[in-house]
Amino acid sequence: MAHSGSDPKDKPLYMISVAAELTGMHPQTLRVYEQKGLVTPGRSRGNTRLYSQRDIDRLNLISKLTDEGINLAGVVRILDMRERMMEREQELDELRVRVRELEDEVHEYRMRERITALARYDGSGPEQVMRGLLESGIGQE
Repeated sequence: MAHSGSDPKDKPLYMISVAAELTGMHPQTLRVYEQKGLVTPGRSRGNTRLYSQRDIDRLNLISKLTDEGINLAGVVRILDMRERMMEREQELDELRVRVRELEDEVHEYRMRERITALARYDGSGPEQVMRGLLESGIGQE
């Protein structure tokens, strides 16, 4: 799984021996998991595997799932569904922010429409309309 690198959890820090110790796995198991695409450690200039904290977390989850009797094919499916769910949650968060922005724009548009309608109705200037709105509490929503 590739990452953007902007998150500190994505920084490749741990050599395979340290990653094996942190996860309680044998280094050969980590190599097998890499070969099967379950984890994608970074590489140093000398081509040494370097695992990030996110890789360690992922390996711990894989270990938990396999300890519960789930085979590697099942683990792959679970990890894929988990990633897709997290992507959807991020999309939902972004959409919520956009909806709030649009709600603010609609509110502003409606306020302008009210002001324009009032200015046309009584023939007063924009300063007088705004003063009247503020005095009546309409502009303080």
